[in-house]
Amino acid sequence: MQKKRILFLGETYRADAITWMNGLKEFGDFEIVSWELQTRSTGVSRLKRLVELAKSFLTIRSIAKKFNADMVIAERTTSYGFLAALSGIKPIAIAQQGITDLWPENSPLYPFKKIIQNYAFKKADLIHAWGPVMAEHMKKSDVNMSKVMILPKGINLSLFEYRDTTNEPKLRAIVTRSLLPEYKHEIILRAFSSLKKQKIPFELTIIGDGILFEKLKLLSKELNIENQVIFTGRINNNDLPKLLQQSNLYISMPTTEGVSASLFEAMACGSFPIVTDLPGNRSWINQKENGILVESENSKKLAEEIIWSFQNPEIRQKAVLENRKFIENNANYAVNMKKIADEYHKLINTKSN
Repeated sequence: MQKKRILFLGETYRADAITWMNGLKEFGDFEIVSWELQTRSTGVSRLKRLVELAKSFLTIRSIAKKFNADMVIAERTTSYGFLAALSGIKPIAIAQQGITDLWPENSPLYPFKKIIQNYAFKKADLIHAWGPVMAEHMKKSDVNMSKVMILPKGINLSLFEYRDTTNEPKLRAIVTRSLLPEYKHEIILRAFSSLKKQKIPFELTIIGDGILFEKLKLLSKELNIENQVIFTGRINNNDLPKLLQQSNLYISMPTTEGVSASLFEAMACGSFPIVTDLPGNRSWINQKENGILVESENSKKLAEEIIWSFQNPEIRQKAVLENRKFIENNANYAVNMKKIADEYHKLINTKSN
């Protein structure tokens, strides 16, 4: 029997997209062809991206016809979701990546994004909310909630294995977010500078690459913590679990958050999470029970909570065990991607019949 074919519209370099596509191949036996916009949605490039989006309609239709796709899936509910709705392919599945996908809120393009998102919501046969916070936005947008699947893609538990590091004598913290302004690495560095002034020994590992790489390295020198901070740059995703397993604290301070695969990976590996107090994180973290929520852009408070967590290993030990169980029960990649793949097959079969 010929494999069912899916046209994937989205940025294939992103880890979330790779996880999604690989899961569909592995658990749904799908054949996938992908297409993505070439202009990144940053600064003045947003206008160029809009022009490219307008020109992409015929390209998508041509690819859809040539590939003879059985289904189209889109990584966002705005740009790619809009193109999926116009592709001529049915069924359509779209995924909301952020709390709203309508970002930044002060953008002059916001009203336009809202219009194309509503159109994509209306035309989609299945809408992915990777977490409850996304579903809340959909309800407020009057989405037909019978089309919404609330389920994270999950974490590969055979790769991200658990290790208890709560009895480690040294504070070993890890950050795994891209070195971009919205992830506020400078707040984290300033918090650890405060730790050094209090003569608290630590090792901070910052994983990833981005436009702030050199600036953050320079800041670590200015704060006199360069000998305690390791910048790994971009690493192979297969090397990430070992580094998480060696860390007793996971830290992430973004200004906005949807559903963070990075947080799930840390929870799976036994690294105690300290994250920004945002709706997306409150879906998974209960304050000082299985992690710590810190108000945004407050390096002093972050430093205090890092010290508190390290001085309370019994709380951390209970928390990391609960976190591993939670991930096993709710964010198991093998289980969740099988459910998603089965739903796609059901949609395709319904269309065929």
